[in-house]
Amino acid sequence: MPTLQQFRYLVAIAETLHFRRAAENVHVTQPTLSTQLRELEEKLGVQLVERSRSGVTLTAIGAEVAARARVVLRDVADIAALARSAADPLAGTVRVGVVGSLGSYFLPLVIPSLHAQYPKLKFYVREGTAADLLSRLSEGSLDVLFFPTPLDESSLHITPLFHEPLLIVLPADHPLSATPVVDRTALRGETVMTLEPGHRLHDTVADLCTETGAQLSLDYEGTSLDTLRQMVAMGLGLSVLPALYVRSEVTREALVTARPLSDPAPGRDIGMVWRKAAAQGNAYGELAAAIRDTLAKTAPEVRVIE
Repeated sequence: MPTLQQFRYLVAIAETLHFRRAAENVHVTQPTLSTQLRELEEKLGVQLVERSRSGVTLTAIGAEVAARARVVLRDVADIAALARSAADPLAGTVRVGVVGSLGSYFLPLVIPSLHAQYPKLKFYVREGTAADLLSRLSEGSLDVLFFPTPLDESSLHITPLFHEPLLIVLPADHPLSATPVVDRTALRGETVMTLEPGHRLHDTVADLCTETGAQLSLDYEGTSLDTLRQMVAMGLGLSVLPALYVRSEVTREALVTARPLSDPAPGRDIGMVWRKAAAQGNAYGELAAAIRDTLAKTAPEVRVIE
């Protein structure tokens, strides 16, 4: 069977296409690398590289084997990291999924404090739609989600974090901007834009439009909150955006402004979600408590849920 070291040598060749540089990268002599590569070819029964005076080229099967070897080496490294962090789960890498309407405006508020509390903790962050993130959490390619709740999944543990108001965002010269709080009934007949279907925020805003008689725009659907803000600035309609985004991007914008809506004011609850079977569940609960504590001190726009 091929060894992990031989896979490392093949990957080094694939990355450099040069025997001497590859040998330097993996800290062995060139003859050692060449011998091990030939042995790998003999074990697999195929030629992986073409050698010539002009250099090294991977064969088609060599390129495929190298690509899969990278995956194997990555997975082995992950296993080693998992074992090292068993005594302290918050000393390794946590793979985090977050909906696009939250990540860029929530994570910068909490990560500096978390790094101060857990200096060895690292985050791998992936943004996505609700369905994509739930699928990745279920299959094990993500460890935790920061996700809108409620969520009806019996296999998942859900810990509440905070309630985030949703604010009406409108052009600075819109008549409704003259009032400190926009009455919900004033939205009747207004065009309201939101994210494209597949985002939980889309569903929330669609329900608000139904309740107030506003017109949900089907002509303009944003792919990001920034796109929605820009469309509001162009006068294409109004939008309903999360408070943390408003804090980050709208308050400094001259062309648009944000106002709260009258009661019952729209909002969303955000929780931290992980698999009930996760061995690090207690550590994730500790992390959630640290996040709530940080938000209580740094984000007056939201209400922490204990």
